[in-house]
Amino acid sequence: QIQLVESGGGLVQTGGSLRLSCAASGTFFSLNPMGWYRQAPGKQRELVASITTGSKTNYADSVKGRFTISRDNAKNIVYLQMGSLKPEDTAVYYCYTNFGTIDYWGQGTQVTISS
Repeated sequence: QIQLVESGGGLVQTGGSLRLSCAASGTFFSLNPMGWYRQAPGKQRELVASITTGSKTNYADSVKGRFTISRDNAKNIVYLQMGSLKPEDTAVYYCYTNFGTIDYWGQGTQVTISS
């Protein structure tokens, strides 16, 4: 059973930075593509960034140039470094992976950006 545990959320001012971490267990981490999604109140969950097993990255247009996803296969952790934060980045951020046909999600971590 794959488990994902996020940490690092919080309240920051506009223009600030945060780093989210997602620790994975129960899997051969290096074999899993990983991603970060977010869901704001009243909105659908959306992909923020993803990273393949070969560390190829993909970003939503809204975060390109501000966010960086990375992975440490030795520690089984995927990171999301967020900078130049805006109020519209406020959301619950979820870590995601899949194995075969099964999707796995973390419990989410709240990120709130004050204006």
